[in-house]
Amino acid sequence: MTPLIELAPPVVEEIVHRASRPDFDRWFEQVQHCGHCSRPVRLRGRVVHQSATGRELAYSTDDEPDRVLMIRCGNRRAAVCPSCSWEYAGDMWQLLYAGAAGGRKGVPDSIRAHPLVFATLTAPGFGAVHTARTDRQGKHARCRPARAKPTLCRHGQPTWCTAIHGEDDPRLGQPLCPDCYDYPAHAAFNWHAPELWRRFTITLRRVLARRAGLTAKDFTGRCRLSFVKVAEFQRRAVVHFHALIRLDGPGTDFGPPQVHLDATDLADAIREAASVVRLTVDMPDGTGLELRFGEQTDTQPINGGPTGELTPERAAAYIAKYATKSADDFGLGDRRITLESLPLLDVSDHVTRLVQTCWQLGEHDTYNGLRRWLHMLGFRGHFASKSRRYSTTLGAIRGERRAYRQRQAAEHVRELLDDDTTLVVSHWEFTGVGYLTTGDTALALSAAARTRERRQAARDAA
Repeated sequence: MTPLIELAPPVVEEIVHRASRPDFDRWFEQVQHCGHCSRPVRLRGRVVHQSATGRELAYSTDDEPDRVLMIRCGNRRAAVCPSCSWEYAGDMWQLLYAGAAGGRKGVPDSIRAHPLVFATLTAPGFGAVHTARTDRQGKHARCRPARAKPTLCRHGQPTWCTAIHGEDDPRLGQPLCPDCYDYPAHAAFNWHAPELWRRFTITLRRVLARRAGLTAKDFTGRCRLSFVKVAEFQRRAVVHFHALIRLDGPGTDFGPPQVHLDATDLADAIREAASVVRLTVDMPDGTGLELRFGEQTDTQPINGGPTGELTPERAAAYIAKYATKSADDFGLGDRRITLESLPLLDVSDHVTRLVQTCWQLGEHDTYNGLRRWLHMLGFRGHFASKSRRYSTTLGAIRGERRAYRQRQAAEHVRELLDDDTTLVVSHWEFTGVGYLTTGDTALALSAAARTRERRQAARDAA
């Protein structure tokens, strides 16, 4: 059930005022049509139908509540707009699943026979942090058990933690000793993670070529590496990557690879490439820092793997979930920030020090532009990206939805005017973002919560 929230009297008055208006039903219909968007875009304008018989005003926002039309904001972040992020995640699932199972979006069913691996590449350690552990029996274990002779770090802090952290424990991801934690290396990893991924894909092609007994050039002529990846922030505020990586033929028709490599070979090559790829970057103090991926590289073959437990549907749903995440979970929001605004945000000491480190690094030419990405903790890459021929594109999926709606609108016009030569002329003007009052926002979010509950109940029943 949706928890009850006590609203301030002015907000209650705004809700009552909206509900008592004669155009409430039309206002609520707009809220439903924009998917209960949390921050709808407000437009003002008109639609005119022009035919051989003359011009006719078909639609005008002058007749709408507040004289505006509301449409989706389209934000992919769940913390900003759960409704639009749900639609974005659905589009990502279509893109991911088409490349994992085929049979849709222009990808043939035969793609299921291609070697495909779900891989997770983590970041290295920058210092001991509180974590949730399990023992060999799968039971919750202590965070960092003390050794036979417990010792303090050079700053006088304990190097152990005997607590069993729950999933909602705010200490998870926080350093045991902030002064021992390597914040400059952490910030540098987030900043250079996109380049480290690029080098990983290059190294992976070379490893696969060697395993196939071919030169890199011959391998490219026989096999294409296709992938889609999504970045996720771990609790310690560092990015790691989830990816679906597939081997195809050299053409553009999704043909089979012309090399004798299966999903197990691909998984082994991914682990090898992740372990050897390196990137040396300059630090402001004049030293060089060697960046690499962490030792925990997880690979699970799909479609005929050894266990057969991970299906394309599950892999696509798992990755699509992270496509709507960002640094919002740490309290930073989706806007650019400065050190002056940082104390106004509800963030942990760990995130505060990381943002301060990013700001300091941004003073140097080597990290020019880093300050623009403080709200992303230094990560400047796309949260979701793919190779050219993995499957379809988000633009194509949205284009299909837009074309469908346009066909519906055109059919409606023909039914009204009985004229196939009608020209539709539209004029729109942007007036703002979000609901006009806090009461309107509360009504819309309440309706969105009830809708999500019904959807979840339907899924559980199925």
